Amino acid sequence: LPESGVPQLVEPMIWDYTADFDVESKVLLIEKYRRCGFSKVWFASAFKGATGVNQSLTLIGHHLKNHLQWLKVASNSPADVIQGIVLTGWQRYDHFSVLCELFPVGIPSLAVCLQALKNGGYSEKVKENAEKLLGMSNLEMDTFMR
Repeated sequence: LPESGVPQLVEPMIWDYTADFDVESKVLLIEKYRRCGFSKVWFASAFKGATGVNQSLTLIGHHLKNHLQWLKVASNSPADVIQGIVLTGWQRYDHFSVLCELFPVGIPSLAVCLQALKNGGYSEKVKENAEKLLGMSNLEMDTFMR
């Protein structure tokens, strides 16, 4: 792979939308990419639309946990290898399914996830910032918004 020249042309993206993925395996994968000649990698998370085909509301806690796992990967990896993170928001769970979790119901999750990434973790202050930005008094993290 290094002799092919591909590592100078592309930057791999590591995708994982689960709330409890194995951080160490991602760190090892990054190191494997580096040994193959890739100098930068991207992460791909989801703030909505990745938890079930029939999901109509966004469970913020699931997506927040996913982003906290990515922060752990970042903190356990060389800083110069991480190019960034893409927050995906899927309208369909797969290409053959009906629409799920339309954008408006995912906005609170997006706000919380962005605040967590911006602040390097989650705290009551992060939640308060998201609530203030959204004009909401109480974000529900582990139940569906009413």
